[in-house]
Amino acid sequence: MHRPSTPSRPSPDPAAPRARWWQTVRARVGFFLAVPVLGLISPYLGFAVMVVAVVVVWKDGSWSRGTKVVATVAAFALLGSVAPDQPEDGTRGTAARPDGKAAVGTGTAGIPARTSPSPSPSPSPTAEPRPTAKDYRGMSLDDAREAAEAAGFGVDEHDASDQDKSIWMRLNWTVCFQRTGWTSSGTKTIDFGAVKKGAPCPREDGGAVPWPTMPDLIRKTWRTAHKEVAALGTVPADHVMASAAYVNDQLPDEGEYDDWRVCVTDPAKGRDVTVDLWVTLELTHPDNGCPAPDGEDGDRPSLPDRDDDGDPDYRDPFPGDRHRNSTFPNGLPGGSGGSSDGGGGGGGGGWNCPRTRWC
Repeated sequence: MHRPSTPSRPSPDPAAPRARWWQTVRARVGFFLAVPVLGLISPYLGFAVMVVAVVVVWKDGSWSRGTKVVATVAAFALLGSVAPDQPEDGTRGTAARPDGKAAVGTGTAGIPARTSPSPSPSPSPTAEPRPTAKDYRGMSLDDAREAAEAAGFGVDEHDASDQDKSIWMRLNWTVCFQRTGWTSSGTKTIDFGAVKKGAPCPREDGGAVPWPTMPDLIRKTWRTAHKEVAALGTVPADHVMASAAYVNDQLPDEGEYDDWRVCVTDPAKGRDVTVDLWVTLELTHPDNGCPAPDGEDGDRPSLPDRDDDGDPDYRDPFPGDRHRNSTFPNGLPGGSGGSSDGGGGGGGGGWNCPRTRWC
């Protein structure tokens, strides 16, 4: 007789794998609490622990997405609460009075006056005094940088105007402002604000350059007008050019038109006269008036020329004879000589060139 078989007991399930230590709630909370503690020791160490804490939270699947976001924001906030403030750069003697100007540096106008800086407030016991430096304003940026580096400064530079241009060719820039400070590692620094050589300094760092404007030169002599433009300080004397105001007139040799009068200026009155600009003054003989300013577009004014020989009447020794002018007083080459009837020259030497200055 068979004994009834007893039902076999099910084998126990294998033990579920235990979570690793860094996956436990205690470990995750510990990482978050370590962020501000280690951040007080070193910002870099605190940041590294914060990254680990965020990764651990997001690798775990037991927390909801909203909880993970809140935990991440909390980690950043904990690190930010203990992060040290960045040291401020100090300024030394860079602010100029509104009317302070000094003619310092070749070709540079309007550099803030080198007044003695007023005493600075006594630093707090925890603040390190700002580094002092030589006054480099008015020097070329290249020379100032070299001298500051020799004095142990880390040097930076920027455009002192509101244009914020990149600085190339430091020899062509002049220092207007300087700011000193410290780096987090204790190195003294100086930051130069500069403008292009010949430009006036702004009243404040980052402000607009106060360019001189074109004066009213109409009816003034070339001699006087040339001096006034050169005195602006931004345009070299050899960048001021003269030309004839009338299309059929021409200037005499240099030095012989000093008393000619200005009719037109380029740039016009009131426009900025900037560095590297060429100024043109259109002149006319004192016996002539200036062209009408409201001529039609494209029209170039001409002086009266009755015989149409290219010489204006005011300087034509033969105003009624088109075959003779100031260049050929004895008659044009191949012409008929002193005829004043305006007809073509006879004989085989006549030119077929009507209405030119040679016929």
